[in-house]
Amino acid sequence: MTNEAQEGKERLPEHAPRLDLAKLAPEAYKAMVRLDAAARQGIEPALLNLIKIRASQINHCAFCLDMHSKDALAAGESSERIIQLNAWTESRHFYTAREVAAIELTEAITVLTDGFVPDEVYARAASEFDETELAGLIVAITTINAWNRFGVSTRLVPGHYTP
Repeated sequence: MTNEAQEGKERLPEHAPRLDLAKLAPEAYKAMVRLDAAARQGIEPALLNLIKIRASQINHCAFCLDMHSKDALAAGESSERIIQLNAWTESRHFYTAREVAAIELTEAITVLTDGFVPDEVYARAASEFDETELAGLIVAITTINAWNRFGVSTRLVPGHYTP
């Protein structure tokens, strides 16, 4: 539906957040902000955005999807690569081997209910990243998963974030 077709159609009301985690658990929130800053060290911003978007898709965190998609677009990422990310296995040609290894590792770490991170997934990531980069990648993936869980459980409202 185009923007013109959407005009005149009333959107459903947005939900309210459940609580303000930053206000009610300020020390934990500040610690997460520090962890997030540390997790960004040594990872290319474009790759970090892909990791954050993919984990947020899997975890159904609408707030984080809104934020990280807007951040990626503002940083020059193509809308095509963001749109295709949810179907990356069918659209690998949009990504580099390094990005695919990081996306695959993101999925394996995010969906632990499927079992441990498979050795072959870890090996592919280890072939694309040195040990220091791989350690940073694991921290970044773990961090966005924690943010996603905060966002989903507190029902952060998407749509208002501005990069």
